[in-house]
Amino acid sequence: MPVLWFMIFSMVQQPTFKTDQQKFQRVKEAYTEKESTISGYFQQKNLNFQGYHLFLRGFKKEMKLEVWVKEKGKDTYTLLTTYDFCSTSGHLGPKRKEGDLQIPEGVYTINHFNPVSNFHLSLGLNYPNASDAILSDKRHPGGSIYIHGNCVTIGCIPITDDKIKELYVMAVNAKSGGQTKISVHIFPARLSDQGMDNLSMEYATQPNLISFWRNLKLVYTDFEQTKKLKAVRVKNNGEYFF
Repeated sequence: MPVLWFMIFSMVQQPTFKTDQQKFQRVKEAYTEKESTISGYFQQKNLNFQGYHLFLRGFKKEMKLEVWVKEKGKDTYTLLTTYDFCSTSGHLGPKRKEGDLQIPEGVYTINHFNPVSNFHLSLGLNYPNASDAILSDKRHPGGSIYIHGNCVTIGCIPITDDKIKELYVMAVNAKSGGQTKISVHIFPARLSDQGMDNLSMEYATQPNLISFWRNLKLVYTDFEQTKKLKAVRVKNNGEYFF
């Protein structure tokens, strides 16, 4: 077989991430049950259902998870839908130690698709990230943080089995379509100027926490103003910067 034809044949035969995921029964069922619903979300916002990028924003105080989409060839994201946290744990503030029950706060990416999760389906976050590695407990920072189904948590974000089916399908489609990193930003609350003022008054006795949130506000504000995702880096002291 000529080399060119062999290369073409190999490319055609190579399974996609979506194909591999649909080998799992729960993912297959999620596509069957939810693909038309997801398509409807896109139609309502006049967005192309093919070749999109995904971005998630979580707000712990409001218990909301926003799903943002950027169409192929576009620069800005559009809010597609919002899911409720159906349960929460810990309190406002970042995760810093294994067993502290905290939902992390910071800038993350999805690093694991679990089609056989104990919580139906789950999307893993890369906690501890570079900032957490500096600021969290060096020996036992914790881990295994997921957005998942069911309605229980000890530091994860549960959105029910029904809604994780939708989100999981959208994430699989995005990754299969070429998105290598799906960003997830988690905030203590909506960090508008008023929101930050409220937190500053409520947590006035915890200046280190307020300082951390003011740093996170830079990330929040930039996206609010531009609806674009910039690459976020981490300083030697654990602070985020562009």
